[in-house]
Amino acid sequence: MTNPIGVHALVWVGDTSPSALSEAVARTKTAGYDLLELSLHDAKQLDTAAARAELQAAGIGVACSRGLAFDADVSSTDPAVVDRGAQLLVDSLTTTRELGATILTGALYSALGKYSAPLSDAGRANVVRVLRELAAEAAGQGMTLGLEICNRYETHVINTAHDALRLADDIGADNVVIHLDTYHMNIEEDDLVRPVYEVGDRLGYVHIGENHRGYLGSGHLDFGAFFHALADIRYTGPITFESFSSAVVSPGLSSDLAVWRNLWSDGADLAAHARSFIAGQLAASRPR
Repeated sequence: MTNPIGVHALVWVGDTSPSALSEAVARTKTAGYDLLELSLHDAKQLDTAAARAELQAAGIGVACSRGLAFDADVSSTDPAVVDRGAQLLVDSLTTTRELGATILTGALYSALGKYSAPLSDAGRANVVRVLRELAAEAAGQGMTLGLEICNRYETHVINTAHDALRLADDIGADNVVIHLDTYHMNIEEDDLVRPVYEVGDRLGYVHIGENHRGYLGSGHLDFGAFFHALADIRYTGPITFESFSSAVVSPGLSSDLAVWRNLWSDGADLAAHARSFIAGQLAASRPR
């Protein structure tokens, strides 16, 4: 298999404190994953030097993700709010680099939450300007930005592959890639196949999640078709399992993500199942 298989740290722990990070790294290694994704929602707790050393010692790659907040939202029309969001992104890029990661992805373009009105032209212009500047800084450090496509209840900036491609075109930077997530695709796209073909070689990161964010294969998503589409476009980038349960996720982030129930309580069993499921899908979708 050429695709690194990753797992989101929130499968294991609810924050990025030193003890939680150590636990996430150890569990990721034990479960046989290649990559650990860290959410930077509480990056102030993160000891980047220690985390990098632990990840390297375990032989595990790392990717970073985040969404913004309503008081630090680059899609706002309030200059002060946009400036706070831009600084948060710059700080997050620095943290990502210090961890040894080369990709910062997620909802880098807005707050993570339900908006009450469509995106304004002025707000979109702010997104393009800020991300163009961030992409230039990232390129100077050999890093990539991912635009994760999220559903309408979590952002009003990009909800479909078409939206994301148009935004990436307007940013106009080669180091801005598209991030597909099957959980969000299930809500917004017509199917799980056409968006993969539409994005094509601009796909840079993938989240695998069931329609209810529980055990893979326990919902109704057509993962077989999705993985065959990935094989068709010869996608070789990371495929990261993402699942949330209120048993693990911190209360604040649970509210942001509307995680109101325990879809699982045993992260180790969940992650072992997901690792096997993804590997099986990759093997089954390989051209014969």
